[in-house]
Amino acid sequence: MNKHAQASSHDTGQLAEDAQALMTATADVAGEKIGEARKRLSAALDRAREIAGAVRDKAVAGAKATDEAVHEHPYHAIAIGVGVGAAIGYLVARRCFRKND
Repeated sequence: MNKHAQASSHDTGQLAEDAQALMTATADVAGEKIGEARKRLSAALDRAREIAGAVRDKAVAGAKATDEAVHEHPYHAIAIGVGVGAAIGYLVARRCFRKND
């Protein structure tokens, strides 16, 4: 996992913890508006957990499918990797060449 994904994951986790702490801190506070806000926050946290689980499941399924495809066709995977690497290298070199002009 790259640094940005780790930071995003950490920030999301911290946000969920802060929201849970806020709900706990306001548990004894009475008031119709606070009760409604707590319900909406709780629902939002539940949806966020569901979405995070679905994204994780899709990522795992995608990784498994990729792994199977690479194992079934290793030479095709190598050729695609070399082709993509060459294309990226060409574009980067071209961009660097233009900056030097």
